[in-house]
Amino acid sequence: MSLNTSLHALIDPDPGQDHAGSRDVPVSPTTPESRARRVYNNVADLIADPENPTPMIRLSERFNPYPGFDIYVKLERNNPFGSIKDRTALYLLNGTILEDGQVLTEPTAGNTGIALAALANARGIPIELALPEGTPEEKKALLRFLGAELLEVEDDLCPIFPTEGARGVVKSLVESAAFDGRYVSPNQYENLLNVEAHYRTTGPEIWNQTEGKIDYFFAAFGTCGTITGVARYLKERKPDVKIIGVEPSSRQHKLSGIKKITNLPEEHQPKILDYSLIDEIIAVEDRDAFQAGIRLARTEGIMVGPTTGALLHAANQIGAASSGTAVVISPDDATKYISAYADYLEED
Repeated sequence: MSLNTSLHALIDPDPGQDHAGSRDVPVSPTTPESRARRVYNNVADLIADPENPTPMIRLSERFNPYPGFDIYVKLERNNPFGSIKDRTALYLLNGTILEDGQVLTEPTAGNTGIALAALANARGIPIELALPEGTPEEKKALLRFLGAELLEVEDDLCPIFPTEGARGVVKSLVESAAFDGRYVSPNQYENLLNVEAHYRTTGPEIWNQTEGKIDYFFAAFGTCGTITGVARYLKERKPDVKIIGVEPSSRQHKLSGIKKITNLPEEHQPKILDYSLIDEIIAVEDRDAFQAGIRLARTEGIMVGPTTGALLHAANQIGAASSGTAVVISPDDATKYISAYADYLEED
């Protein structure tokens, strides 16, 4: 079965509703009328979709010096749990069957874990998360605030092996006979619902917000759900739109949630990434990513994480020799990375 066929087979018939497998969740649906008044019965209904998109901001010449190349930043921090992973978490949880006594578990660099923990709390589901020790302390603090059980693992922020580190820990929990099926993982790294979330929401939002006039789309390689889902949607409507993937310049980096995919052996390549959709890959140094994030805050008043900084640095590179309209995904905001930004603030 092709990736595209698999995606359409997995469409949630009602992705906006709050449900989790076989659990009986007593939640009254939010009506269109109450939503128009911005009154909700469920925090999950705050997660963006085409009828309630996250905003986009056009950058001024103070940041973008190329008048023929418009850059729009799509602010995913406006989701209720603060990142683009809110979309992914909702689709993953809606597609996960959990019986009484089972525990939700997932490897995470932070944002997916935060969103899953918040949604799990809203549904009374226990959750345990495995994450690399190098995950920013701010994200760990948020996860502890949410009450999630954390398993900190010696692991790179850019792991290669899916059976080691945080992913290996979760795999052991799920597959070990000793736990007798206690743990269930949605597996964001291989679950096509990760892609579907962005094919159904992020992609249509961008298309509608640009009125179809988008020429370039910039996203980082992480689990690769965002870039694959959005790219598929956009290219179905405008085949010549350019999809630019951004990765760190080396495996040892400080960009949480982003992965270097160049030169990976086939068995370690992201399972849900459709390489045929990618037009260009740009590698960005840590310093360039953090400095771009700082510069955006000081020229536009927009506070973003370093992954957004990496995408903006790449967009400026393309803009120097191109024209058109570009959209840059901003996965989250600066508040989760203040300690990481501190080293680069000292350079100013």
